[in-house]
Amino acid sequence: MDRHVGEWKHAVDRFWQAEGPDWTEVGHVMAAIAATADEADLRHAASQAQPSIRNAANAPQDRMTGVVARRRLGVVREVLHELTAPKFGRRGPAKVLTPEERHRQMLGLPLDGRLAASEIHQAFRRIAKRMHPDAGGDAGAFLALSAARDALMPATGKKGG
Repeated sequence: MDRHVGEWKHAVDRFWQAEGPDWTEVGHVMAAIAATADEADLRHAASQAQPSIRNAANAPQDRMTGVVARRRLGVVREVLHELTAPKFGRRGPAKVLTPEERHRQMLGLPLDGRLAASEIHQAFRRIAKRMHPDAGGDAGAFLALSAARDALMPATGKKGG
């Protein structure tokens, strides 16, 4: 991430909290962001804000230009916040499942440990009641479910569809 993002965020927050910010100073910060930011969204937001902020600096007595400039400043502030906010949720790349783990997941079985043929068949029957085409399910999904059951069944004692 750009090394200036923290400084820019601090400056933009300071402008945002000010009752009547110095729009000339805000314009200088927006110009710096638009010219040097690594993030395309941040550069775009700053360059889009520049004309409105320049208008507010040229006509500080015009309330409407100040409102428009503050809105544009808010967009830049949101982009900066998005870039600096901690990320929650899934961390790192998602685990890639093996074919056996995908079959187990499809049947609602634990991803590890040994399975008896009766456990696999019972799980298949439970889900097949909902997924069977005669019960309003999708034929392709039912075939995939059957293939998962067949793949998980031990070599001896395989049961047919």
